Amino acid sequence: MPPIDLPDAEEQCAALAALIRPCLRPDTVLVGIHSGGVWVARRLRDLLDLANEIGLIDVSFYRDDYGERGLHARVKPSSIPFDVEGRPLILVDDVLYTGRTTRAAINELFDYGRPASIQLAVLADRGRRQLPICADFCPWRVELDPLHELILSADDDGRLQWSVAEHA
Repeated sequence: MPPIDLPDAEEQCAALAALIRPCLRPDTVLVGIHSGGVWVARRLRDLLDLANEIGLIDVSFYRDDYGERGLHARVKPSSIPFDVEGRPLILVDDVLYTGRTTRAAINELFDYGRPASIQLAVLADRGRRQLPICADFCPWRVELDPLHELILSADDDGRLQWSVAEHA
């Protein structure tokens, strides 16, 4: 695998917050997709100094490949501690790739109510979409071979960092 110049994920969070800030309304809430999107949403909440709680969703049951993948031990509970109805939401994830996770997240959000709007914020867009979905806020676009996976992780101090792995 050729070396990939990976940006500093913490700097990307600051850049993402700067992109979002001009579009915020007082009633806007963030919803992070487990796991990487939750980490990013928490960081954005702090950087944007938002008073509202963030929502956390796990899209495992909403995926279009659930029948093939089944249920994994990594499934986390979803928590939407606010009324979704009529509110502007910013859906947050670490990586936008095929668009299928985003579609699943939108389906789940509509089970909680009908938001005024949903915008998508991601740290990385790696292209190769399979659905007509695009990010409203994104500080980094990168092309990777489909055999490679872009992985966001958090160290013991909660600091975010990127790595790339090759699929077996």
